[in-house]
Amino acid sequence: MSYLGRYYRTYAMDFWGFGESGKKRDSYAVQDFVSLVDQFMEQLGINNAPLVGHSMGGTVSLSVAIQYPHRVRKVTVIGSPITGSSLSFLLKLFGQRPVAFVAHKNTWALKLFFRLLAPLYSRDRRWPQMMDRDLSQTTLESFLLSIASLRRTDLRPFLSQVKVPTMGIYGARDVVVHPAQWKPLLEGVPHARIERWPDSGHFVMLDEPAKFMETLREFLDAEPPVTPPPPPQTP
Repeated sequence: MSYLGRYYRTYAMDFWGFGESGKKRDSYAVQDFVSLVDQFMEQLGINNAPLVGHSMGGTVSLSVAIQYPHRVRKVTVIGSPITGSSLSFLLKLFGQRPVAFVAHKNTWALKLFFRLLAPLYSRDRRWPQMMDRDLSQTTLESFLLSIASLRRTDLRPFLSQVKVPTMGIYGARDVVVHPAQWKPLLEGVPHARIERWPDSGHFVMLDEPAKFMETLREFLDAEPPVTPPPPPQTP
């Protein structure tokens, strides 16, 4: 945001149950977050804008482009699951109530676990501290229910409805979401631009920040192609 903020007005939105957003809800499904984006833009008077989402945020961004196409000018997804079955076994495991309950009751062990395995997730040495902060701002219910909802998500039948310029960035070393999720994205959105980065994992913006910011800004700055008018019909 600090980089793009030099050129654009930028907004960061926390989903319900995460960050600084409200925690008292009965539902934390992907569809709830899709509606939240629409409400967020409505409240701020944002008619339409490019959406950029990482992981589940990208799945939500694509869903907004499908359900609220008038809201979305462009969409960028980073390491995002198109199908919930692409989530790693470990994430699916944490999405089970007994496991999630134990993890949230023993956050010290979870933080130690992330510190030990941090090199698998990101080359950025600040990543464990970022995870500590995020975990401290997330409730058990929001984590459990959102992962369960994401696991059941399958956007493939609806991707043909995405008409705006689309870019997918996927790191080949992703251990959170299967790195081949670019394939169903490209199959469903043939005009999508796909960036595959062999040296990055799930957090490409941390692994290769300069390249990421340059790629994202170039995509946002690019003018969409002009569709030529249809040829005149002869009587």
